[in-house]
Amino acid sequence: MRLCAIHFLALAAWAADTNWPQFRGPSASGVGTGSPPIEWNAESGKNILWKTAIPGLGHSSPIIWGDRVFLTSAVPATGEASLKVGLYGDVTPVKGEPAQSFRIYCLDRGSGKILWERTAASGPPKIMRHPKSTHANPTPATDGKHLVAFFGSEGLYSYDLSGTLRWKKDFGVLDSGFYTAPNAQWGFASSPVIFENRVVIQADVQKNSFLAALEAGSGKELWRAPRNDVPTWGTPTVMPYTARGAEGWQVVVNGWKHIGGYDLKTGRELWKLQGGGDIPVPTPVFLDGLAVITSAHGQGRPIIAIRADAAGDLTKDRSAIAWVQERAGNYMQTPLLHGGLGYFCFDNGVLTVYRLATGERLYQQRLAGAVSGFSSSPVAAGGRLYITNEEGHSYVLALGPEYKLLAENELGETVMATPAISGDVLYIRGGRHLFAIGATPARSEARPHEGRPPNGL
Repeated sequence: MRLCAIHFLALAAWAADTNWPQFRGPSASGVGTGSPPIEWNAESGKNILWKTAIPGLGHSSPIIWGDRVFLTSAVPATGEASLKVGLYGDVTPVKGEPAQSFRIYCLDRGSGKILWERTAASGPPKIMRHPKSTHANPTPATDGKHLVAFFGSEGLYSYDLSGTLRWKKDFGVLDSGFYTAPNAQWGFASSPVIFENRVVIQADVQKNSFLAALEAGSGKELWRAPRNDVPTWGTPTVMPYTARGAEGWQVVVNGWKHIGGYDLKTGRELWKLQGGGDIPVPTPVFLDGLAVITSAHGQGRPIIAIRADAAGDLTKDRSAIAWVQERAGNYMQTPLLHGGLGYFCFDNGVLTVYRLATGERLYQQRLAGAVSGFSSSPVAAGGRLYITNEEGHSYVLALGPEYKLLAENELGETVMATPAISGDVLYIRGGRHLFAIGATPARSEARPHEGRPPNGL
């Protein structure tokens, strides 16, 4: 498992630079290296370093490279976009929305000031969205040279970190809707990933689904693997691959008809598995030689731990599957793996922790007073787990095999996006602002600094 050791050394070096380059940070782990505060309050300003108003509506997470923060938004030409949060089952999309500006924002990490913004595309959305969704769901990604932002049917765009457009790609209409109700368009959500000069995208849609890798510098398509699956919303993850004496990198994707691993260089299918929930949302995660896949909708609700040496059809030969919890999977949230444990939070706020090596359940606990829905995925740093519900109420828990609630905090805004961590600062996107949460002097009950947009915005 030499490659696994190299993987974690590279991951540690990457994270040590305090960069958070994609959805859920390095390797989609959700784990930062600093120690953000356990208490904050947006109304009083306690431990709020700054907050910056972000126009429009977006569920994309912030990403961080060096002294810059990037995120996307869809800004309507008229009025304000509506958002319906909570636990409900309405599948009807939002109809009759105005034209949108699909934007990328760059902020100063220290002050929250907007340094630049770019409009990647504008016009009427090509696909409708779910009432709980937006037209800017995918989180951007960067490797320090390239910044890519994916707006689904509106295209994939690559910039340098100064905001100069390098290339763009139009993949046509990407309809991620309910496969049993084709008119229920819900919006695209899978985020791009950059790894070894490749931009990897997953487009599981109503017709002609695919996984593809593009050259980061030029946008040239290096390979495309057709996928026979229903629409999914998870982000692909690059993980080590060690089967049959070979070592390399694989792209692991969630699915219903086709969970799978693909060779990063060629797109060749390495292994596949069928089954689970029929609306797959969580992103695959990896730790200690195990890829963990989960989903929860319809008749399937599994957690599946798959070894890095998997090969072939795992639906027929399950020898590479380390363990399965058949009725314990997540619907919306990507789980978090840390210290040999797996943390899984349901939509209703029930947190379950498993021993990663065996699948043994260590505890299950409803978060105190949890009545709202939970869509944002948990993140961790400094020995603590941060979980935020859709109403902006955050729970801070001690990492470990026993339930220990350390603090509860209010942001005062809807939170659907997964936070980012850079050093000792937690960045949370609310419905109206991006917040930087970090330790401030005791007298800091004063209002936080509010980042100002550049002239003309």
